[in-house]
Amino acid sequence: MRLGIGIGWRPEIADTIETLPGIDWVETVAENLCPDHLPDALVRLRERGVTVVPHGVSLGLGGVERPDPGRLADLAARAELLGTPLVTEHIAFVRAGGPRTGSPGLEAGHLLPVPRIWDALDVLCENVRIAQDSLPVPLALENIAALISWPGEELTEGQFLAELVERTGVRLLIDVANLHTNHVNRGEDPAAALDELPVEAIAYVHVAGGVEKDGVWHDTHAHPVTEPVLDVLAELRSRVDPPGVLLERDDDFPPAEELAGELTAIRTTLDRAAAPVRDCGVSPVRGGRSVSSPAPRRRTGTSLEAVRDRVAVAQTALLSALVAGTPVPQGFDHRRLAVQSHALAAKRAGVVAKVAPELPQILGAGYRDAFLAYARTRPMSGGYRRDALNFAEGLLIAGLPADDRARRRLTHWWQDRAGARPPRRATRLVRAARAALAGR
Repeated sequence: MRLGIGIGWRPEIADTIETLPGIDWVETVAENLCPDHLPDALVRLRERGVTVVPHGVSLGLGGVERPDPGRLADLAARAELLGTPLVTEHIAFVRAGGPRTGSPGLEAGHLLPVPRIWDALDVLCENVRIAQDSLPVPLALENIAALISWPGEELTEGQFLAELVERTGVRLLIDVANLHTNHVNRGEDPAAALDELPVEAIAYVHVAGGVEKDGVWHDTHAHPVTEPVLDVLAELRSRVDPPGVLLERDDDFPPAEELAGELTAIRTTLDRAAAPVRDCGVSPVRGGRSVSSPAPRRRTGTSLEAVRDRVAVAQTALLSALVAGTPVPQGFDHRRLAVQSHALAAKRAGVVAKVAPELPQILGAGYRDAFLAYARTRPMSGGYRRDALNFAEGLLIAGLPADDRARRRLTHWWQDRAGARPPRRATRLVRAARAALAGR
């Protein structure tokens, strides 16, 4: 299956994408599509023969719970709606806690790395098999970028991915920007990872921009693609001709000519780095290079449920430290966890501002500081729209904002969206506040 050169489809640049030359396919965030209706711009692209691939972000296949049947059904429905040749997701966990650990359920609102240990691999492989059985088309999984490293890892990234492919037959979506991110943040050599992973399993490749601050690389998808990322793309192309390469951009969208220039840079990099014909007689070989195999695992006879429980404790401790301010688990870099924690809160603030744009309008310049203060003590547990409601409710209970007019607008906004439900104490307080304001 050849996809060619593509770009991430986002509503903000839908018109631009329709006019960009040489676009063979697009990728869209699966959760942003209605299950029974496509945006008109995507319909027009499909009518032109442009392939549309749904890219999931919420399955959390690296988490300890088996994939949610409802989420899998939603992803399958979007695949059917788009007539896509494959769907993609991430090697990450996005939730933790809950009954398995006897603790509150927590959401990261972000993709977090799974530890590269055999236990986590066992859990991931079973979750992937469940997902594969539930989807109408093949599944490909993406390597993610990370600010933090797990202590005591037993496998390199390349070994981890190779073992995953060997056990499940899943395809790979290799993000070269994420390989660069892990090089800067975790000291991992992208070339070594490419040497060890099964490049023949690559379904397609992501290319994206980022920025370095204080020695930490932030995979923003909101900055231009840099030369080091293109260098990693060239390394990959010297080993294999990927079926597809896609430019990702999620924010701060540049003019059409800049997007076209980045696509041209990608095409030029691929052309210059085209792999020569290799002698494939060396064994073992992945992508034409000799590699070392992972050390054989010692089998302990432990049940997979017990393995899931162990991984659950570790993932919950990490996520709780990141979003609820609990102590940093042993072995983690405190500074890096602080950076990651701030990044998660900042992302929450940004996404809430998008799903509820009235909040920054009502609160003005104080929105971001107010939200970050809220996020320090209130982990997300019900998605971004619920997060917006909880944030507004917390402000109102505290008698904020101080300006009467802004507080009245916030009260009306919250009441219009909270919906009919048995009033909790907080709800009664807000209603009392609204009645008091109305009587002034």
